[in-house]
Amino acid sequence: MVEIFSKQDGPRREDAQVRRLIEQNRSVITKLADQFSGGRYSESKKPKLAPQAEGLIIHIGGGTAPVPAAEPKIRVTANGRVISVDVTSGRQLQHFGDIRDRRGLKMFALATKANGYIGPLDESMAAALADMDGVVVGSSYGDADLAADIGLRLDIPPET
Repeated sequence: MVEIFSKQDGPRREDAQVRRLIEQNRSVITKLADQFSGGRYSESKKPKLAPQAEGLIIHIGGGTAPVPAAEPKIRVTANGRVISVDVTSGRQLQHFGDIRDRRGLKMFALATKANGYIGPLDESMAAALADMDGVVVGSSYGDADLAADIGLRLDIPPET
């Protein structure tokens, strides 16, 4: 014997019974869900307020947003790079040179073409710092002193 099941239009009888049972007991189900979730179930069903634009800066096309002026500071990094950085963003603004080890001495090498730098300093900065090239950095004249001297010559404060 072969039974043929055909697809019905609409919901099955069992589904309709279950939906009716759920709807009849909706208040009990909601009460239990709130009890289990500590009231978060009913809170999640409430309509949410749209965010208000009060006090926000909204920029809609037509140009670029204003960029705050950079506040440069001189920094000597852990790997010996002497750079100026923007205090607010932390981005590097200028690379002045490196502290290199030459014949057992730590010396400052100015970022010039003569010292092998691909992107050397511009002429005015190189001229202002020319006598700093080859300065020995050690215990009596440290990294902080080097940063302070470069900052004095370029009117940029050293990082504290």
